[in-house]
Amino acid sequence: MSSDPQHQSLYHGLRKEAQQALELRDYSKSPLNERLGGSGVEVSELISTEDELDNWIPGVEFLPRRIFAQRHRGHFGELTRTSEGTLSRIGLVPSQWASALMFPDTAKGFHIHPPSIPDGVEPEAWFQRLFVDEPSEYSLRPYDKEQWDVMFFVSGNVEMFLVDERAGLPRRKMRYLIEGDDRPGANNAGVIIPAGVAHALRNEGDKSLTMVYGTSTSFNPDFEGRIVSDVETAGLDPQWETYFK
Repeated sequence: MSSDPQHQSLYHGLRKEAQQALELRDYSKSPLNERLGGSGVEVSELISTEDELDNWIPGVEFLPRRIFAQRHRGHFGELTRTSEGTLSRIGLVPSQWASALMFPDTAKGFHIHPPSIPDGVEPEAWFQRLFVDEPSEYSLRPYDKEQWDVMFFVSGNVEMFLVDERAGLPRRKMRYLIEGDDRPGANNAGVIIPAGVAHALRNEGDKSLTMVYGTSTSFNPDFEGRIVSDVETAGLDPQWETYFK
């Protein structure tokens, strides 16, 4: 029980055992960087921030989007342009596009795509050059040899988790919410995920989640690494499991 006299006064009508067991939720807002690597944030907070966040994973980019409601018809939202904006700036042109649908109460991942390391170069030195020493030299990035993902969400809400597993870089974590086009607002955004960054998604809403995503390379099963991905397998009731064996 809180030691605050006001709280003790509020709950003095309870039995002593209940007072001792009572916990009060802390509704104060933690710093953005702390929530980004912990409880999670809305993507609008990341898009609007001008602060340098310790937990930001190098190479991750967000693409703010604007969804236009069309009364009596629906809505319209542009995904991206390769001739301008973020993809043009970093020189990333997806070679394959696909779509995916996730039912309510389902999740994907963690997935991870292997980074390409030049012959004769240590991974730690390579990532130091790419993301610390020369972070704006986008032409150094081997998009054609490793899979970078560009994801958009056209319906539903998604909570996404990222973990940087690249050798020599700090193991940063990012957790954030993106809303689909059917909920126009500040949380509409695309996201770019580099190779070597583990990523997982879970449907945060009560309806199906639809995504459209581009990849820097065409599908290659060797690039589809899995880490703790059993969440993707529908488990059976123990009695069914016994009978089915």
